[in-house]
Amino acid sequence: MSNEELENRRRKRDVLIEAGIDPYPARFSREMTCVACRDRGEEILVEGAEHPENPEIVQTAGRVRAIRGFGKASFTTIEDESGRVQLHLKKDVLGDDFIKVKQLDIGDFVGVSGGLFRTRRGEVTIEVQSLTILSKSLEPLPAKWHGLSDVEIRSRRRYLDMIANPEVRTSFKKRSQIITEVRRYLTDQDFLEVETPMMQPLAGGAAARPFITHHNALDIQLYLRIAPELYLKRLIVGGFEKVFELNKNFRNEGMDRSHNPEFTMMELYEAYADFERMMEITEELITTVAQKVNGTLIAPPSKDLVVSRSETESDSESSEEPADSAPPKEETGPQISLERPWKRIAYFDAIVEGGGPKIEPGDEAACVKAVKDAGINTESESYADCLEALFEHFAEKVIIQPTFVIDYPTVISPLAKKKADQPELVERFELFIGGTEYANAFSELNDPDDQEERFRAQAKAAGSEVIDEDYIKALRTGMPPAGGLGIGIDRLVMLLTGNRTIRDVILFPTMRPE
Repeated sequence: MSNEELENRRRKRDVLIEAGIDPYPARFSREMTCVACRDRGEEILVEGAEHPENPEIVQTAGRVRAIRGFGKASFTTIEDESGRVQLHLKKDVLGDDFIKVKQLDIGDFVGVSGGLFRTRRGEVTIEVQSLTILSKSLEPLPAKWHGLSDVEIRSRRRYLDMIANPEVRTSFKKRSQIITEVRRYLTDQDFLEVETPMMQPLAGGAAARPFITHHNALDIQLYLRIAPELYLKRLIVGGFEKVFELNKNFRNEGMDRSHNPEFTMMELYEAYADFERMMEITEELITTVAQKVNGTLIAPPSKDLVVSRSETESDSESSEEPADSAPPKEETGPQISLERPWKRIAYFDAIVEGGGPKIEPGDEAACVKAVKDAGINTESESYADCLEALFEHFAEKVIIQPTFVIDYPTVISPLAKKKADQPELVERFELFIGGTEYANAFSELNDPDDQEERFRAQAKAAGSEVIDEDYIKALRTGMPPAGGLGIGIDRLVMLLTGNRTIRDVILFPTMRPE
């Protein structure tokens, strides 16, 4: 934007102030939404009857999105959350108030009162009798959005993104609906919603790098939680049998298409259940939410956001019915069906199915060799790192339709119960759809000695000796058999809205400062 544009808007604001008009009044009584005004006009105005003798008076407000004509009459379009309605601003009707019309810019908020009529083209319009400037916009609204740099701007300045692209607001409304339906499903299943600490003295419940802070009064180091798991399972020890939490986790790690340092998770735990029961819940929950939100079990095609050219590209005159330019061409992913039942495949079989080597559970040497033979880079040559590298390289991205990957290696599952007949494996699954993980679940480990041994091995591998001693004490008190499940809410929203990146479903994603 040019300095001249900014200065012109400030000059218009100053003209209003000099005329004794407050460009930022405290209140305005909006009696109807823009769409309600338009709908009322469609209801009462007969086609062809342009100006009724006794027009019905309506009062509404919204942001100016289009202006045509600056003489003695002007057509202006305003918009609120419901949609748009057209205004007719005439000097001989507004009288001295017409000075406000001369100072209008696209982006201003106005409140109006006037009678409903139809234009010659049949569009319901408000003949404005009273005009109030509610907020003078000092910066032009965004122009068209094209190119990678624009994706950056859209995420960084979400308010502009939502103004320019109604599809963005639609996605975030759907996000709210998805969270509501997840919560409704769980409460209908008699799960109790609880809250556990966001700041914890130990970072536990998952393997991830935490954010660290300091509590001055207690003079202790605290960690933003990477998972609520160990606290939720303490509640199972304490006597609650079905609990869930829907809240934020924080991981001080990299960012990509499906990762943000701050993200929303749903975790639940059920006493006397196992990972098989967690699979049932996962299928039921996701298909129920999909049906409620989208009315279908066919997931929307994954695609980049459709961004159309807006009439707000400049402050120049625009037509009464501005036409959007053709949207950019899109590429969509494969069609995903959420119809049940979902496929199940063992962890090591998934590697083979993806074109990888056949490795027997527990064969560490063969695993390390396979990684080297495939030319895969890993953080270390540990069995755990090599296993995860093989799975990610060969299996993960080729799993398109909903699939439960089961029989996970014990070495990468420190909180899951071992299989009775194969101690190298655990009763665990992860749900993959479209090459992305959506859920993780176990038959929870409730043997305190086994848990302590695994915690110590995990800590040693990380170069530490610190483990959650209190959680071990809780297990020694006794925890019943239980199943636990975690679902990434941001990724679920991506799936059910067709958005390709996590940035498009988080209102204010983490960004590098400008």
